Amino acid sequence: MPDNASREIAEPLLDWYDANARALPWRAPPGTPAPDPYRVWLSEVMLQQTQVATVIPYFEKFTTRWPDFASLAAVEDGELMSAWAGLGYYARARNLLAAARAVAVEHGGQLPGTEAELRKLPGFGAYTAAAVAAIAFGERAVVVDGNVERVIARLFAVADPLPGAKPRIRELADSVTPDERAGDFAQAMMDLGATICTPRSPKCLLCPLAKRCDARADGRPDAYPVKARKKARPTRYGTMFWVERNGAVLLVRRPARGLLGGMRALPTGPWADSPPGVEGAPFAAGWALHNATVSHGFTHFELVSALASVTIDGQAGAIEGEWWPIAELDSAGLPTVFARAAETMRRMR
Repeated sequence: MPDNASREIAEPLLDWYDANARALPWRAPPGTPAPDPYRVWLSEVMLQQTQVATVIPYFEKFTTRWPDFASLAAVEDGELMSAWAGLGYYARARNLLAAARAVAVEHGGQLPGTEAELRKLPGFGAYTAAAVAAIAFGERAVVVDGNVERVIARLFAVADPLPGAKPRIRELADSVTPDERAGDFAQAMMDLGATICTPRSPKCLLCPLAKRCDARADGRPDAYPVKARKKARPTRYGTMFWVERNGAVLLVRRPARGLLGGMRALPTGPWADSPPGVEGAPFAAGWALHNATVSHGFTHFELVSALASVTIDGQAGAIEGEWWPIAELDSAGLPTVFARAAETMRRMR
């Protein structure tokens, strides 16, 4: 790799960014003072595994309700989880709250300004710490998300498959990251990957780095990054229970730890290797098991859930949970899989 690789890449990329940067609500325009670290951090957490178009309305809602670390740190867990519903990857929300409370209590409501100190906070992995350090504080940090990974893999035609190639890609990203304008450089790489160097049909004729790109010279930009063949996800089965009473449906809180922890949900039985029927129902009743299922892909498995329902008398004894008006279920903050099941049941009523 030539010694001037950083200059050959950083200079034209930053020039391109100055003219083409995306206007996003958590950003400061190129060359202007850094944005509020709180907004940078919140956006970076939300953007993990989630598209920009999906994040923007959530970001605007969150920053209106909770404009700083102190206000976010004071929110109840359940309220935050409900507001997060639909963004997925709910461990991010739990870490978000834990980090906000740590910042409020241990750092006077202000994020520490170095990558090393940020790594000590809950939820701050290598990527988030580097991104916040570079974008919010101007520290030189090597920022590698999925877009940057793709751009670097193509620039240097990295032949080793992912995920094994990640250390090499980070090393190459380090070699081209400039000492100045590190935050703009990181965002320029992200924008290039999101708008020009896309996963399919990259727009090489519009790319400011086309002349320096080894994958383009090879004539196969689409072939990079090389990815190892994915293993098929196993399928698990469950049953979700619709308990109706006087125009309301029973919702419960999932255990704080584990998948979808702390979220409102329909009662559900065990998730097993074969359909469990009505085993695990919240109480004994004349359950109707419907000829309908709801499928949802989690990171490590595919869930297929049957649906069972019962309508109980308004005078029935105490049942643990919340009775939520069926007409207002959209406001319950249900995770996607349960919202889908609830909508299916509403259509079948």
